[in-house]
Amino acid sequence: DGYRNTNLYQGGRAANQVSDDYRYQDGNYEGYAPNDGYYRGGDEPAHEEDAQSDVTEGHDEDDEVYEGEYQGIPHPDDIKEKQKKRAPAADDEYRDRADLMAERMEDEEQLAHQYENIIEECGHGRFQWTLFFVLGLALMADGVEVFVVGFVLPSAEKDMCLSSSNKGMLGLIVYLGMMVGAVMLGGLADKLGRKQCLIISLTINAAFSFLSSFVQGYGFFLFCRLICGLGIGGSLPIVFAYFSEFLSREKRGEHLSWLCMFWMIGGIFASAMAWSIIPHYGWGFSMGTKYHFHSWRVFVLVCSLPCIASLVALKFMPESPRFLLEIGKHDEAWMILKQVHDTNMRAKGEPERVFTVSYIKTPKQVDEFIEIQSSTGTWYQRWLVRITTTFKQVWDNVLYCLTAQYRMNTLMLAVVWFTMALSYYGLIVWFPDMIRYFQEEAYESRVKIFDEEEVSHFTFNFTLENQIHRNGEYRRDKFIGMKFKEVRFEDSLFEECYFEDVTSSETFFENCTIISTVFYNTDLYEHKFINCRLINSTFLEEKEGCHLDFEEDNDFLIYLVSFLGSLSVLPGNIISALLMDKIGRIKMIGGSMLISAVCCFFLFFGNSESAMIGWQCLFCGASIAAWNALDVITVELYPTDKRATAFGILNGLCKFGAILGNSIFSSFVGITKVVPILLASSALVGGGLLALRLPETRDQVLM
Repeated sequence: DGYRNTNLYQGGRAANQVSDDYRYQDGNYEGYAPNDGYYRGGDEPAHEEDAQSDVTEGHDEDDEVYEGEYQGIPHPDDIKEKQKKRAPAADDEYRDRADLMAERMEDEEQLAHQYENIIEECGHGRFQWTLFFVLGLALMADGVEVFVVGFVLPSAEKDMCLSSSNKGMLGLIVYLGMMVGAVMLGGLADKLGRKQCLIISLTINAAFSFLSSFVQGYGFFLFCRLICGLGIGGSLPIVFAYFSEFLSREKRGEHLSWLCMFWMIGGIFASAMAWSIIPHYGWGFSMGTKYHFHSWRVFVLVCSLPCIASLVALKFMPESPRFLLEIGKHDEAWMILKQVHDTNMRAKGEPERVFTVSYIKTPKQVDEFIEIQSSTGTWYQRWLVRITTTFKQVWDNVLYCLTAQYRMNTLMLAVVWFTMALSYYGLIVWFPDMIRYFQEEAYESRVKIFDEEEVSHFTFNFTLENQIHRNGEYRRDKFIGMKFKEVRFEDSLFEECYFEDVTSSETFFENCTIISTVFYNTDLYEHKFINCRLINSTFLEEKEGCHLDFEEDNDFLIYLVSFLGSLSVLPGNIISALLMDKIGRIKMIGGSMLISAVCCFFLFFGNSESAMIGWQCLFCGASIAAWNALDVITVELYPTDKRATAFGILNGLCKFGAILGNSIFSSFVGITKVVPILLASSALVGGGLLALRLPETRDQVLM
């Protein structure tokens, strides 16, 4: 009975615990068991077999043990080991949470310095460059996504019969998805891991980008682009957090800046593909009159390739060891760091060099997620609890970024991100719109006007473009297999005319009288006849849907503008990469934003297409250094378990600034240049001056 009452037995042993711990027998310390997480082999003492009860003889190790069943006499050393395991848990249970957090902070500081030394020992070589190109493809996909909608909009608006409001929504919906995705998936990356969340982000983007190239309806296409934005927006904060955790302090600023070049490459790729594919209207197919797969859909399909390539390559890359250490997975992190070391040493021709690290400090785990047993509730209840718990942890991380320790830095960074996005994305949209406005003005200046012409018994079978016909009379004329582009008929008479297989763009009949005229298989719909009198006229088999019939001559210039704008950031990328660790992040942000503000004032002199293209290239080249420095300092200001969350919040705010910038700046096209220029320059000056008050981070280790 005494041995069955374990509490009584343990109480008796506790008094002699100190002496038993160091009892020496047969040359071994019997009571000491190293608590390092590694298995120590050895023969079990013979007296443990003697301690087994005859009652339990015949039981399998896997046999179920029922409560109250006699388990034999426990060995004293087994009880002592259980006491040691229970002691830390009991202590933590009664300790104040603030004390546990203070201990965790101390552990994180020790880990930060040790991890920096480990990364320096691993060196910078083949592994980092491989990861550089894999993550670069993900960043390239982000750059492509920004340009896709702008390039396909002129074609999609005719293919889907888009109104002006629909076009505006299609242009903004991607940024809305990016805003939500950056906050949501950035927060999840601090809980589920960098690699896993990046795979989720890229999978979402690739799947819905592929799907959007095939859908026909505007609503479904809008939804697909929204989800595409959600996926690609989530990848941006993860990419920078992921790559920074494989870089040493001396390499971090420079190589994160080199990584930013892939955003530029994405813009160049999108511009080149649009230029090569979209104008070729024949690159597609049709299935009846309802389903059309035109060349702009081929372009959307091609633009998903960088995302798919990054997704495949990411499968062969490991998780961030810094993240694994943060959640207490010491052995997995150690194996990955050893892989990094060995890969780099083999590439340097020094395979004999040994990874000398044997133990890495891991922070104390305060919030431990307890796995739900499979017998608890139904499957959806278990998943609901898991999802709710995870999102609560993400929300706690968001709130942590606004605590006293990080509040001021977060607010200042938020203002800098927002002002930079408002001016940059606003002007990026404003430049092409202004160029298009100049083109339209030049096009309208070349309009041909025909007054009081009389035509009878004539067959029109050619294209009429950019013409105005006033007070004309057309009797017994035929309009067969022809195209109208930017043609207006005002106060004209059509009598006994015949229209067959006619397509039109921006063509209208105003105050016309149409008598005994037949319209067969045309797209001259009712809304194109403004205040007209239709007498004994017939419309037969009108064309259905919208038709892409005209290749815009100025499309080439629009693609060229985007191409040059993307290419112009190359000098800024190179300069920022080479100087990031020399002059610091703060001076880079402030200087770049102030120079960009000066460039804005020169836009007052942009009164032609060529001048506007030149100032756009200058502005993009000057502002890219600020973007690169913002990415670097945001990564370095926050600890590992909050890094992707903070980056996601700030990047989401950046996309909100982009939405406002697009909406505000585009509304002033053709009205005035003063408001966009003053708004952009003042935002850049304010953000640049505020950035100078941020703390410099180039000499600190990643916490």
